[in-house]
Amino acid sequence: MVQILRPLALILALVAPLAGAHAQPGRAAPAPAPGNTNRILAVVNGDVITRSDVQSRRRLFALSAGLRTEDSAAAGLDAQILRLLIDERLRLQEVNRRRIATSDQEIAEAISSIEERNGMTRGRLLEDLRRAGVEPRVMYDQLRVQIGWGRLLRALLGPQGEPSPTEVTEALTAARARIGEAEFQVSEIFIPVDNPAQIAEAQAFVDDVVGRLRRGLAFPVAATQFSQAQTALQGGDLGWVKADQLDPAVARIVTQMPPGAVSSAIRVPGGWQIVALRQKRESGRDNATLLNVRQVYLPFTSPLNPQAPTAQQIEVVERARALQASARNCDAMEAAARGSPRPSDPGPIRLEQVNPPQFRELLAGLTPGRASEPIIAPEGIIVLMVCGRETRNLAEITPEQIRAQLVRDRAELLSRQVQRDLRRRAQIDMRASTPAHPRG
Repeated sequence: MVQILRPLALILALVAPLAGAHAQPGRAAPAPAPGNTNRILAVVNGDVITRSDVQSRRRLFALSAGLRTEDSAAAGLDAQILRLLIDERLRLQEVNRRRIATSDQEIAEAISSIEERNGMTRGRLLEDLRRAGVEPRVMYDQLRVQIGWGRLLRALLGPQGEPSPTEVTEALTAARARIGEAEFQVSEIFIPVDNPAQIAEAQAFVDDVVGRLRRGLAFPVAATQFSQAQTALQGGDLGWVKADQLDPAVARIVTQMPPGAVSSAIRVPGGWQIVALRQKRESGRDNATLLNVRQVYLPFTSPLNPQAPTAQQIEVVERARALQASARNCDAMEAAARGSPRPSDPGPIRLEQVNPPQFRELLAGLTPGRASEPIIAPEGIIVLMVCGRETRNLAEITPEQIRAQLVRDRAELLSRQVQRDLRRRAQIDMRASTPAHPRG
């Protein structure tokens, strides 16, 4: 009675692509029992950081990474987590001193962006946090620092941070003269090291993160939690860069990496860097077929048994067939998707990169404005419609891209300088022998 298109079962993930793995709340341990959780580990310019703060951040990372918080490897991150919390506290103090505000709406938008990158429905992230015994304020605090710090840097850069028309033109001319050279889509994690005595400790931490990444930890998750680069809020995404735009030590590694690989720890000025190579291409040449798609996802209330579908599943199948017959445009698809747990617009889809091949062939064969056959998977049914199709050179170099790159480079350089200055001037009183930490 119910036909399952088994090769297309992955469509539900592909149409809402993931930038990282779903959190797994079932694997995270509940919050630890009261004990010495309020023990003060550090005092940063008068502000205290307690063991509870470190444990909360560890639980947040463990949830994101799909670890158990009692995992000895997760517990081994405490020293580096304390260091990151100290750096965050310094940043927050400077943001507050300059009276730079971050609104609750901005925090909510950042949460929504994280959910979207990870293929989560709205509200799922906070729900997962609470189930894992992580107070949402732990993530709120982290995001507030990241957003406020970015705003502070823009304020410090001022008008000189905006490239002049001449600078943009010169950079654009230079970039166009190099069309055809190798270009790399890279993500990064940067861990600062200001005290030479802490190099070995930081390298051990970075090596641990590399191991987790190679065992399947999503790069955007680790970048958001640990990277101190300005790209952290974007999951470490550096975008498309040429080798000479990277640190020489990083460039030597990236040019030899296959797509999908994660580097070992790379020593760079100011700390350690981990990079992931996502794709390679020739600069200025990347023709692609982009599809504008609408989807209607109709979930089952229980996993489908094709030999014995439930009444609800049969009803959903009939609804999907009726939609296929009646939908004549994308407005109708959007109307049908209201209330669905998946967004009606999954964003631009690059046809050449769609997998499995059967799904790619299905999309390629859809006439714009006509709904697809219902695609049935164990979790539910999806109906698709192609609203538009265009061929575009994704590697075309524009003035806007050049301007954004120049601004990002200046902000990153300033960020590292200001952070070093804050640590040099800070009064950091370490109250515990472990985890260890330098004194600024």
